[in-house]
Amino acid sequence: MESLDVLLADRPHLFSPATVKVSRGDTLRMAELIAAVERVAALPEYQARVLAWAPEIARHAPANRGVFFGYDFHLTPEGPKLIEINTNAGGGLLAAVQVPGNALEAEYVAMFRSECASKLRAMAIVDEAPASQFLYPEFLMFQALFARHGIAAAICAPDELACRDGRLWHGETRLDLVYNRLTDFALAAPANAALRQAYLDNAVVLTPHPRGHALYADKRNLTLLSDDALLASWGVDAATRAVLAAVVPRTELVTSSDAEGWWSRRKELFFKPATGYGSKAAYRGDKMTRRVFDEVLAADYVAQALVPPSTLELELPDDGDAGDDRHVELKVDVRCYAHAGRVQLIAARLWQGQTTNFRTPGGGFAKVRIE
Repeated sequence: MESLDVLLADRPHLFSPATVKVSRGDTLRMAELIAAVERVAALPEYQARVLAWAPEIARHAPANRGVFFGYDFHLTPEGPKLIEINTNAGGGLLAAVQVPGNALEAEYVAMFRSECASKLRAMAIVDEAPASQFLYPEFLMFQALFARHGIAAAICAPDELACRDGRLWHGETRLDLVYNRLTDFALAAPANAALRQAYLDNAVVLTPHPRGHALYADKRNLTLLSDDALLASWGVDAATRAVLAAVVPRTELVTSSDAEGWWSRRKELFFKPATGYGSKAAYRGDKMTRRVFDEVLAADYVAQALVPPSTLELELPDDGDAGDDRHVELKVDVRCYAHAGRVQLIAARLWQGQTTNFRTPGGGFAKVRIE
């Protein structure tokens, strides 16, 4: 196995040398938004609507909340705007490295322990072909962190797990918890069969889990959170609705019934697959070809009012091919990592291109300074 230092060296754009300034007012507004989403997500009317388009497994309601929710924002002169919610947001431990003293490590361990009703002794960090994942270094960091706190943590693929005797096992180790980094949010793939069965049988704590994804991360949910009249009909209070109206861009379900209408408005919109992740198959409307547009119409997509990200200018050191430093302009998004509705960490990601990535010189996770 390659060392952590080697793996990080192979990912030169994982961390940015930049610092992103975020106003205290914006941080408070982002926290208000997260609290507002929690209040709406608890409503029976909301849950009935989102579970109607969710996979069947989302109807199973485990006791735990789910770790590392990620609320992604763009910063604008009018305040932060919510771009999306993730329920298996990677990078929480990597970004915490940039916090002085690694103060969040103990809090993260406490968060995982709080997910379990019993003592957390053994767990697995599960992803498809984990060693090939871009954020595999973070898996190793988590494994070492848990070991320092007396918790055995295996890193494995889901098909290495087995259900027997009413429990989930990795080899001869009985697991109390699985830290789920899979992007098969419904656990529908054959390789996930044992994990799916253990989850439905409450034979292991799975975090994050399919119900959490359905309630928070499905992009179609943004159509509800940005519909003030609908929220009012559910009895959502005026203060909560005001926060949502100010922070959640208008989001609509894309239908093929008005193709020319969507095409004419495309430059004002950002198109996202309803159950997508990691900006895959997401498109700025003004960058779309007609072929891509037709593919979007034929699939399950939402269209969000376009909110361009803020930018940051950075001088990169001479790369040896030029005599002067290289000047770059990077796009910025801000992610709030949260658990049970409380913000734990505010991180920033810098990039160039249409969507966030870790391939831009000068880009990657950046420090945040609140002022």
